[in-house]
Amino acid sequence: MVVTRPLSYCLFVLLWLFSQVLVAAVLPPDRADVLYHSYDGGGVTVNGPSILVRKSIGDSFSAAANYYVDNVTSASIDVLATASPYTEERTELGLSGDYLRDRTTMSLSYVDSDESDYQAQTVGFTISQEMLGDLTTVSLGYAQGDNTIFKNGDPTFKENATTRSYRVSLSQVITKDSLLSGVFETITDEGYLQNPYRSARYCVPPDPQCTGSAYEPEVYPNTRTSNAIALRGRYYLPYRASVYGGYRYYTDTWGIVGNTFDVGYIHTLKNAWVLELNYRYYTQNSADFYQDIFPYQNSQNFLSRDKELSTYTSSSAGLGITYNIDADWKFIDRGSLNFIYNYIFFNYDDFRNALSTLPPEEQPLYNFSANVIRAYVSIWY
Repeated sequence: MVVTRPLSYCLFVLLWLFSQVLVAAVLPPDRADVLYHSYDGGGVTVNGPSILVRKSIGDSFSAAANYYVDNVTSASIDVLATASPYTEERTELGLSGDYLRDRTTMSLSYVDSDESDYQAQTVGFTISQEMLGDLTTVSLGYAQGDNTIFKNGDPTFKENATTRSYRVSLSQVITKDSLLSGVFETITDEGYLQNPYRSARYCVPPDPQCTGSAYEPEVYPNTRTSNAIALRGRYYLPYRASVYGGYRYYTDTWGIVGNTFDVGYIHTLKNAWVLELNYRYYTQNSADFYQDIFPYQNSQNFLSRDKELSTYTSSSAGLGITYNIDADWKFIDRGSLNFIYNYIFFNYDDFRNALSTLPPEEQPLYNFSANVIRAYVSIWY
């Protein structure tokens, strides 16, 4: 199920391929991308292809289509604690269009995602306006997702959830060598927001020693509102290189506060090769209704043992290599070969390894590492 897996890297890949950050009032170029993505960590493997094709129609309109596949095998600690490993496939189809009028760009998108126990349809609209001598770009965006949740093995189970997001962004050219941008986003979720397969655990018997444990279904609030603000900057160096960095602050009504820091360096080697190094650090506190183990059954109105709602940190170091091809072929203007690798380490402060044979309070805190690979070919035509 989508909401149970560490698929943030896949979402990042999709957003990178399917949407463009509009910093100038021009249509995105005609382009095709073929990508393979792979995630392996914490007992979960996710891999599959993605294909994006974008084509201009006249001088004012551009259309794009994206096809994306996740093949998932999960034997994570969450799954093994209360169930058996599983495999499944998620497919996603996206369509978008951009309309350019003078210094204004309007974009409309639709994404349909389907798997055995989760169906989602998302519609989004963005309008961007250049101003102040084309040095400033302001964008406003709205998206709504309608999701239907099922439960494999229970044909009577069916729930719904709705997500709405509102975004405003500002991009400002500071000097000929520097660019600064900021984004503020609010997301509201309403409906069935938990995982029908996940369980919370409680002490058996209910005493301070907590020598044993049992499991009960998780219970989440049916609403959630989150706010995030991000600032990013880029500075172009005189020797065909650039540095960038950013900070993102996140908070929501479930009590989670998150902080993300990232830095990177891009360097052009000779004429065709581009090297990128990046580092990302993330930290958050736990949700108000999260506990690794509750003192007794039904001890709260809301219960969660989802490690993604716990207190944890993650660090990611990445290396990217691009080879640019200058082509003067009949239908191809140029192309590029791209390979990106990220190593991610997750460290949990209040989520313990329930597979340990030790008493719950003595079980070791959980951590794991993951390897993420993205390899793709881009062609401009």
